[in-house]
Amino acid sequence: MKKLTLIATCVALLMTSCVNEYNQITKLGDYTLKYEYAKQCYAQGKYSRAVPLLQEVVTMKKGSTEGEECLYMLAMSEFGMKDYETASEYFKKYFSSYPKGRYAENAKYYVGESLFQNAPEPRLDQSTTMTAIAAFQEYLDIFPDAHLKSQATSRLYALQDLLVEKEYKSARLYFDLGTYFGNCTNGGNNYEACIVTAQNALKDYPYSNRREEFASLVMKSKYELAKMSVESKQLERYQDAEDECYGFINEYPDSKERSLAEKYIEKCKEYEKAHPEDSLEKLAEN
Repeated sequence: MKKLTLIATCVALLMTSCVNEYNQITKLGDYTLKYEYAKQCYAQGKYSRAVPLLQEVVTMKKGSTEGEECLYMLAMSEFGMKDYETASEYFKKYFSSYPKGRYAENAKYYVGESLFQNAPEPRLDQSTTMTAIAAFQEYLDIFPDAHLKSQATSRLYALQDLLVEKEYKSARLYFDLGTYFGNCTNGGNNYEACIVTAQNALKDYPYSNRREEFASLVMKSKYELAKMSVESKQLERYQDAEDECYGFINEYPDSKERSLAEKYIEKCKEYEKAHPEDSLEKLAEN
């Protein structure tokens, strides 16, 4: 028990000593000493102590070798404290100030990494995600042989997956809303919105692992759209839905949705057979 008490006392004294030392350093006007102490705190991962010292010293050291290192450590310290927005701004500042500096490549990478860490979940606005993608792409363009190339490429794929997920959730929501018209303030309907959203995603993200799901939503929406259409548009839309179903089967022959596609084809053909006069009118128009 006495041993534990002694250890606790020693730790408390040591911590008090460190706090006193830090407080004394911050009060001094010796920027060289502050810089060296900030480097020590940074090396020890004491970022909350390093940041205020570095913020003070970086202006005084601007343009010097120490100023370059100071700005980079400040950016990395903010990153270590998980203040990613501030970190990204400091990394940008470093690269613009020292484009050929010792840490230029790392700084450029960490602009994207900071934004990546701050990227929102798919249901939220993806402006930060788009900015992060642009940052990593710029990093790869400037440093094609970068030592962090594989990490940057991996981050790009992950960020693109976020955008794909955002589009999928939007398309899926439109489909689930179905015949609900409360949100269709600009005309059209939810199935049309689903088709446009899913088709755009297929075009914009050709290598997405959600391709089959987007294609399925297009197929289902076209069929549902045909069912709910006014009579003058039904035949054309059933034919369009039928074509979509055949295209889906050709592209995804082993899909779990194949039986549904085949069922839709039968339904479309039933409608076409029940309205032969409409088919003849269409042929005459063409």
